[in-house]
Amino acid sequence: MSMQRSYTDGFFDIGGTHGFLPRSLPMERLTGVYAPVQEILDRMPVQLPDGGHGLLHHTDAIAAAVDALPDLTASVEAEHDIFMVQALFRGYGFLLSAYTLEPSFQHFRKTGAYGKARTVVPVQVARPFVTASRKLEVHPWLDYHYAYSLGNYRKKDPKGGLTWENLDMCVRFSGQPDEVGFIMLHVDINQFSPALVGSVMDTLDAVERNDTPAIQAAIARNHATMKSMNERRKQMWKASRWTHYNDFRVFIMGVKGNEEIFGDGIVYSGVWEEPHQYRGQTGAQDDIIPMEDIFSGVTAYYPKNELTRYLYDLRTYRPKCVQRFFTDLGETVDQWGERGLAGHLFETGRSEALCHLLGILEEIYHFRNGHWQFVQKYIMSNTPYGKATGGTPITSWLPNQLRAVMNQMEWVIGCIDTLGEPADAAASAILRANKATLDHKRLLLEEQLAMVEKEKYSPEEVFRLNEKFNLKDQPE
Repeated sequence: MSMQRSYTDGFFDIGGTHGFLPRSLPMERLTGVYAPVQEILDRMPVQLPDGGHGLLHHTDAIAAAVDALPDLTASVEAEHDIFMVQALFRGYGFLLSAYTLEPSFQHFRKTGAYGKARTVVPVQVARPFVTASRKLEVHPWLDYHYAYSLGNYRKKDPKGGLTWENLDMCVRFSGQPDEVGFIMLHVDINQFSPALVGSVMDTLDAVERNDTPAIQAAIARNHATMKSMNERRKQMWKASRWTHYNDFRVFIMGVKGNEEIFGDGIVYSGVWEEPHQYRGQTGAQDDIIPMEDIFSGVTAYYPKNELTRYLYDLRTYRPKCVQRFFTDLGETVDQWGERGLAGHLFETGRSEALCHLLGILEEIYHFRNGHWQFVQKYIMSNTPYGKATGGTPITSWLPNQLRAVMNQMEWVIGCIDTLGEPADAAASAILRANKATLDHKRLLLEEQLAMVEKEKYSPEEVFRLNEKFNLKDQPE
């Protein structure tokens, strides 16, 4: 089958021009009839821009503000501009999370443990939020694409680029620079997504034409782009201090998988009588690595277990245009056989392209292993609570996918050895480097997992193993 050149819902336009970012900058503020909503959002952060304390600093203050909010459902229902609908979804999503999770936040500040959330959402938030979610065809909970990250940035300098240093959040919870740096870095990484998606599209076209030089060039471009993304990803250690992650983490927790906080679920007053459960905002909802998994063939190595089912469940939390893109990409790659692109390159004897594909797998590994190191520091070193914001178990979620990519790396190395090392020096260097380090990658993960499986373990010792195996993401 032939892929479309872009997949769009009007806000996102997935392709080689915009990548996974919106078609243009999101709306920064709600105005007009929605001014009462914006007024609460402006006063909401724990720390305000002027140094004072906002609603979330004070017990029950957000509840009092929400109680006075008018029900603007009719106005939301009449909206057809998708950029306005997205801004409304974002605004009401922040209000819902702040309203429900503020008691959990206050309890954490006092005790170091997450407390119980409010589980009944007032009608004046529930109805307009669900209305906006239906227009976008997404779950009614704070998400990664439309609400917290990719639809929540503005440029400080309009002429500047999309680096985290030049980005600010339109809406925030803590008001601290660590929250801004943490989530704006995700936008920063996605500034390279147009080139990444473009290289995938170009590879598919070149394979269809059976154009070997074009295949090698497109895969090499994908590899180079992933390296750039990983370099920017490592800026996380600078953009957001790990000791301050809990200043805002509780507000992005989801219901599903976090029954200790939410019990049976959330009741959306005026919409449904029965409680509902949704997964929380998480970087695992980003599109870069899922696309690369499908494109490179890592998906064929996913183990058949509950963790992989979580992974596919998270796909339903993406925009419909992203879901369609993933489906079409998967069906296209599947036409090449069970091993996808890797199998096709092996069967057609393209060892140089296989080396660059191995380089892509290495970057997927570094992306996930870096994320795993973030978990060790930002989460495990800060709290004993064992669930991620998306409701997945923190000590086994990423290792599940790390094993998958390492298993494919081993298979690809075997394929290149069978075909013979390519004459191209750069391609050959990728092969030799990965043959020399794959065992270290496996040993690091197994030693870390042996530690975290104990009833009591030291997150610091788990993290120090990264340095022992020369795989530490970046010095702090």
